[in-house]
Amino acid sequence: MSDTLKRAAAERAAQIVTDGMRLGLGTGSTAAHFVAAIGERVRGGLKVVGVPTSEATREQAQREGIPLTTLDETPDLDLTVDGADELDNDLRLIKGGGGALLREKIVASASQRMIVIADGSKLVTKLGRFPLPIEVMPFGLTATERAIARLLDSLSMTGELRLRHAADGAPYVTDGGHFILDAHLERIDKPNVLASTLNNIPGVVEHGLFLGLATGAILATADGLVELGQL
Repeated sequence: MSDTLKRAAAERAAQIVTDGMRLGLGTGSTAAHFVAAIGERVRGGLKVVGVPTSEATREQAQREGIPLTTLDETPDLDLTVDGADELDNDLRLIKGGGGALLREKIVASASQRMIVIADGSKLVTKLGRFPLPIEVMPFGLTATERAIARLLDSLSMTGELRLRHAADGAPYVTDGGHFILDAHLERIDKPNVLASTLNNIPGVVEHGLFLGLATGAILATADGLVELGQL
């Protein structure tokens, strides 16, 4: 999808931002356009503060001149704008392809609203085509992986669990110091059941199912922007 359309979705989201807002700043290529758009508005006089969802976003926001805060200083946010790897028509998401799912979920959960900006191809009828990221503790990795596999089997979900690796071949390490197991499931028929049961496994830090968090979405399609839910 054209980077121009992604930028258009991000700029549409930036139009929603008003003076005094406390913003969650997402991570990823589309979210980076939003951060850039907010930076331009800040330089034009907009007064906001932002909480970045990754170190990469923090560095970009600082370059853009966006005032930053933390959830400890500002625990209640007005709006988070972030990307998604998949979403359905009920605004259920899979996130974490970029590895920032833990901080992204914490920030989204602290926000009154979450708007997703994404390539239109990310809209699916059934979640699961994109591998589900599961953030896990390095300690006891094999035991945790086996517990996840048993859970998936009990839910009649088949698919390979793969430890994510960095470009140098070493295990990918998140900003929080954890590993990621990607579950290649193809389809998730009961995302709510999977989400709640994954959380019960010791060693699982977080997973990429974002349910009940997104309130709206702006999708960049070949025919222009499509808006879902409430912006």
